[in-house]
Amino acid sequence: MEILHNFSLKKYNTFGIEAKAKQFVAVHSNAELKTILKEHKSYRKFILGGGSNMLLTKDIDALVIHIDLKGKKIIEENEEFVWVESQAGESWHAFVLWTIDQNFGGLENMSLIPGNVGTTPVQNIGAYGTEIKDTFVSCEAITIENQEVKTFLKEECHFGYRESIFKNEAKDQYIITSVVFKLTKKNHKINTSYGDITSELEKNNISNPTLKEVSNAVIAIRQSKLPDPKELGNSGSFFKNPILLKSDFEKIHQQFPEMKYYNVSETEVKVPAGWLIEQAGFKGKRFGDAGIHINQALVLVNYGNATGQDILNVSKNIQQTIFKTFGIHIEAEVNVI
Repeated sequence: MEILHNFSLKKYNTFGIEAKAKQFVAVHSNAELKTILKEHKSYRKFILGGGSNMLLTKDIDALVIHIDLKGKKIIEENEEFVWVESQAGESWHAFVLWTIDQNFGGLENMSLIPGNVGTTPVQNIGAYGTEIKDTFVSCEAITIENQEVKTFLKEECHFGYRESIFKNEAKDQYIITSVVFKLTKKNHKINTSYGDITSELEKNNISNPTLKEVSNAVIAIRQSKLPDPKELGNSGSFFKNPILLKSDFEKIHQQFPEMKYYNVSETEVKVPAGWLIEQAGFKGKRFGDAGIHINQALVLVNYGNATGQDILNVSKNIQQTIFKTFGIHIEAEVNVI
């Protein structure tokens, strides 16, 4: 393990922002990770996974530890279910495709989400009607302070909408090293009711889709709306969809009857942030090298040489305008560093 100094993180964040790490090291095993944590106890530490859910607005004055743990395996199975463990450094999309190739169901709706497996529980990532919590069993983590290994079961993770214990009370205390998922081997629960999946399948004359066909539909939809980070720097959806009390929403809805919404519970409603941003006139707008994607208003993009501060300024402008126009606060999903 070599610690590198003044290391460029441009290739390690999907926005393609130029920022430097004071020190940088990649770890490829739990043993290496424990050694680094133990031998550099006094250093400030910054844990880096796939770099897909962060906006770097400055250099990182810390030891950046890149989690590059690889491997996946079946740890248990019966006639109906299989328990699969993936190391934290595996590409999420590649892992999803691998499960589909094995005919394991449960992750297909989350195809093509950027990032690595280890960060998926932190955000409780989700797409097209499914979330990590639906198939999550447990994750293993190393305690930064004393290098002890702890297993977090599903109920201990306090999953919510793009929320978990790792973003709140356990923030900066643990490094997730592996995740276990419980997937179906048969009688798959195919979920095509959310978003454009049904129409994409109909377009291809598919009425009884396989896991692969659902995955392909999701990939096609995402590719039509979302730019490839390798071609245009972005971090996927920049904002969360706001969840409002029905009583508050009804007042807003009277003023804006065309506003789209989804019922979350008997008392709550989810409003698509992309719709709000588009209605406010931001879709496709550009501010220098920072902008909003032409096909998806939720996605902020780096057209080449935008700084993290440039993109942050655009996001604040959007938030302020949405609040002024609709009286709704939209929150960033991306971690601003």
